[in-house]
Amino acid sequence: MTVEHDVKSLDLAVGGRYRIEWAEREMPVLRAIRERFAVEKPLAGVRISACLHVTTETANLMHTLQAGGADIVLCASNPLSTQDDVAASLVSHYEIPVYAIKGEDNSTYYDHIKAALDHVPHQTMDDGADLVSTIHKTRRELLETIVGGTEETTTGVIRLRAMAQDGALEFPVIAVNDSNTKHMFDNRYGTGQSTIDGVVRATNILLAGKTVVVAGYGWCSRGIASRASGMGANVIVTEIDPMRALEAVMDGFRVMPMAEAAAVGDLFITATGDINVLDEHHFATMKSGAILANSGHFNVEINIPALEQMAGGKPRLVRPFVEEYTVKGKKIYVLGEGRLINLAAAEGHPASVMDMSFANQALAAEYMAKNAAVLKPNVYVVPEDIDKEIARLKLLSMGIQIDTLTEQQAHYLTQWEEGT
Repeated sequence: MTVEHDVKSLDLAVGGRYRIEWAEREMPVLRAIRERFAVEKPLAGVRISACLHVTTETANLMHTLQAGGADIVLCASNPLSTQDDVAASLVSHYEIPVYAIKGEDNSTYYDHIKAALDHVPHQTMDDGADLVSTIHKTRRELLETIVGGTEETTTGVIRLRAMAQDGALEFPVIAVNDSNTKHMFDNRYGTGQSTIDGVVRATNILLAGKTVVVAGYGWCSRGIASRASGMGANVIVTEIDPMRALEAVMDGFRVMPMAEAAAVGDLFITATGDINVLDEHHFATMKSGAILANSGHFNVEINIPALEQMAGGKPRLVRPFVEEYTVKGKKIYVLGEGRLINLAAAEGHPASVMDMSFANQALAAEYMAKNAAVLKPNVYVVPEDIDKEIARLKLLSMGIQIDTLTEQQAHYLTQWEEGT
């Protein structure tokens, strides 16, 4: 029997299954966890509502949680990130309820979140904190059954920490994003490659010789700047944090305010997690032909309503995922409706880097199931032993060995008497 769902078409399922299996080849850490979960069933009886990008990599995470005994429902965490064939395969081949359609409107998006929450979860699994925020705003009756959650992305962690700061967060959440095996690899290498992939797929532009303005210099922006530079672009970084700005300078990039960069950039990429990073006064000084893309979670980093007002109406779609705005005779192009470009116009991060990110999600769900009773409502980092175990498994899968301390070396690091 087909489980409840709202996907584009179950006829797409076979192709989705092939792509899920292809991604699984590049996810050996998650595969090892799934094999253990299948034996130990650490999530038996745990209902999980997940709001994540519905991709081949996410499908392998769902399969792993299912192997651990979890009862799962999945909805999309972004209207443009769903891979419809994957959603269909999860329903048809894995019997996991999925509510996700690529290109769904805002009303449908929140209907899908409601459907996922109707599962009455014990745990939430978020990418952007939409489940958590919806529960606290309009579905507070669910607080009676929820023991905790996990959060995948920088933007979601920012929202959750704001909730905790205000005393509004009513159950513990593990910030998967803040584990080293997530942000140092997924954010930097995954976002770096997949963002450039999305821009190039959407536009087919040559990056070499272009001036690329990267907003922010966090882990995601570091990766974007590095990959753009590696492809021959002249990279400018904008920042508000003096330490990160200094790091960008020392890494060889020009640093300046966005107000200055706006006049010289050919391609602008935002990845800050904040609102109106590209705003009306920036649009006014941009060159004709400027291309704007966002790699942050929400479509608020480019002030599209202001751009529409300046252009006097809706844009013209000139290529898939490329909208043309005309402002006083000059053309400004926005990619993927200002939504995260790596999933709007491409396939998101490579499976090999999501292997570590979703290993964190799986093990964090197991940790939450075991420890929720002693955790107070707050935002927690993934325990260091879990983080290091994921790194160890990844190295093992790559055939790489490392040194271990001798007994003498270990002792030396714990004493203070011996000096020069």
